[in-house]
Amino acid sequence: MKRVGLFITCVNDALYPETPKAVVQILERLGYEVDFPAAQTCCGQMHANSGYQEDARTLARSFEEVFGGYDAVVTPSGSCAAMVRDQYPHLTGSGLGARVHELSEFLLDVAGVEDVGARFPHRVTYHPTCHGTRALGLGDKPVRLLRAVRDIELVELPAADQCCGFGGTFALKNSEVSSAMLADKCRNAAATGAEYLAAADNSCLTHIGGGLTRAGGPRPVHYAEILASAA
Repeated sequence: MKRVGLFITCVNDALYPETPKAVVQILERLGYEVDFPAAQTCCGQMHANSGYQEDARTLARSFEEVFGGYDAVVTPSGSCAAMVRDQYPHLTGSGLGARVHELSEFLLDVAGVEDVGARFPHRVTYHPTCHGTRALGLGDKPVRLLRAVRDIELVELPAADQCCGFGGTFALKNSEVSSAMLADKCRNAAATGAEYLAAADNSCLTHIGGGLTRAGGPRPVHYAEILASAA
């Protein structure tokens, strides 16, 4: 299998186009042909999580129509991959989730590659996002890929498994609790002395990045952009 579909997600499409570009660079470097179906839309996660099940079902069916012909779909988002894998079976009865992979899952489990030929001479810490950790069970997969990057100095983030406080609408509906959780995350990130804080979801990095901008600390970056850095 050398042809994959790329699902870039709403957040990346609107705010972080460099992340899906990085995914394309990585996959093409490894010899894959990457298709970007222009008809793709939102996966429906925010609708489903807010109780709009029919709207979420409509978007899920659209996703299935757009990506149903691919043996593998790759996305730089643990959150959106978890939506397709966990909630689509309940919304539409679809089994497409088995073919949808967060980037690190695809690289390690499908492509069988740990060293993607990257070089990043910087001090980096990694935040494991909640959906990637708890819903997908990514474990240390992104970290294994980062460890293989040449000249990187990877340092452990204290209390890494604690949520950053984003949680989609949680940050809006529970702003005081969210802000307290964010303060803890930013304080721990700053304590590492890292130049960059990497993660698998730009939604979480937006939240953390806002706090780091105000409090000072590492620069947020999607780990795919580190892996795309050429040696």
